[in-house]
Amino acid sequence: MDFRLTPDQRDFAAAVRDFVNKEVRPVSEQNYENHTFPTDLVRKLGELGVFGVTLPEEYGGAGGDMMLLGLAIEEIAKVDSSLAVTVEAGVTLGAEGIYHFGTDDQRKKWLPRIATQPGLVAFGLTEPEGGSDAGATKTRARVENGEWVIDGAKCFITNSGTDLTELIIVTAVTGERPDGRPEISAIVVPKGTPGLTVGKPYSKVGWNSSDTRPLFFDNCRVPEENLLGPRGKGFAQFLQLLDNGRIMLAALSAGMAQGCVDEALAYAKTRKAFGRYIGENQAIQFQLADMKLRAYTARLAWRDAAERAIAGKPYKDEAAMCKLHASDAAVENARAATQIFGGYGFMNETLVARHWRDSKILEIGEGTNEVQRMLIARGMGLK
Repeated sequence: MDFRLTPDQRDFAAAVRDFVNKEVRPVSEQNYENHTFPTDLVRKLGELGVFGVTLPEEYGGAGGDMMLLGLAIEEIAKVDSSLAVTVEAGVTLGAEGIYHFGTDDQRKKWLPRIATQPGLVAFGLTEPEGGSDAGATKTRARVENGEWVIDGAKCFITNSGTDLTELIIVTAVTGERPDGRPEISAIVVPKGTPGLTVGKPYSKVGWNSSDTRPLFFDNCRVPEENLLGPRGKGFAQFLQLLDNGRIMLAALSAGMAQGCVDEALAYAKTRKAFGRYIGENQAIQFQLADMKLRAYTARLAWRDAAERAIAGKPYKDEAAMCKLHASDAAVENARAATQIFGGYGFMNETLVARHWRDSKILEIGEGTNEVQRMLIARGMGLK
C-alpha cells in the first residue's frame, strides 16, 4: 500500500486543519464544559464539504472517498473529538446508509439536504437490552394501511436530537425468518414524526458537546416506502456500514492519539521542574517516543483499511484490527499525556484532560474491543 497523499488529499486535510485551529480550538473547551452542541461549527463544516465528501456530486457531495473523510475526522479529533464523532456518525452510519441502501427516490429526496445543509442522520440500533448483542432487537414494526407502525426504544443514539437532525434510521423486527430468527429491517423516520419522542441528552463521562439521547417509539407511523433497502436486510446493512464506521473511528482515534502527542510535546518543552525543562528527562522522552509510535501505527492501520475498502478488496479483518489498535493507542496516549502534564492534566481546562475523558468510549463504540478480537479470531478461521 502507498500511503502518500495526493495533492488534493493534502489540500483538503490542510483546509480542515486550518478550520479546526481557527474556528474550533478557541471554543472547544467552552462547548465541552457547557455541554453545548456546536451547531454553527457543524454548519461551517458542511459548507467546507466535510459532510458530503463521500457522496456523489449529483446529490450535492464532493464525489470523494473514505480516505478524504478519514483525513477530515483525524484533523478534527486532534482538538475536539466530540465534533469528530458528530461527523463520523453522521456520515458513515447515516448519510452513507441512505446512499448505499436507499432507492433513487430516497436519495434524491434526502441526500442533497444531508450533504449541504448539513442535515444530520442518526442511526438507531442500540437498545436498553441490546448493545454488542445487536441481534436482540426488541423494537417492532408492522405494516398497517400503507404505513410502518413502530413501537420500541433505542438508547445512546448520536445526533438524534440536534437542531440539524433530519432523519433517524431505525432497526426493528418486522417478522420472522424461515429459520425462526427475527427478521430485522431498517426504516427511515424523519425527525418530528408523531409517535417519536426524543429523550433528554445523557450526562456522559466524555464527548460532552456531542448529542447522545434515548429514543422512544409509540405507534410511530411513517410511509411504507420509508423502508431502507430490502425487508429483512436491516441487520446485514448495519454490519456493512459498521465496517466503514470502524475505520473512521480508528481515524478519529489516531487523531486523538496525535493530539495527545502534540500537546504533551509542547508542554514538555516549556514546563520546568528542578531547574530544567521536563522534556530533558529521559523518562519523559521515552513516554513521548512511545506516544509518537502509537499515533503513527494507528494512522497506518486506518489508512491501510481505507485503501483496501476503496480498492474493493476484502477489509473486514483490517477494519476490526485498525479500530482495536487505534482505540487502544488513543487511550494509552491520553493516559500518558495526562501523566506528563501532572496536576494540570487533571484540570478540564486542558485538552489532554478532555482527551482522557473522551478516549475510553473508543474501546466501546462501533463494537467493543472484545468484539473486535472475536472478529479477528474468526477471520483466522477460529470458531
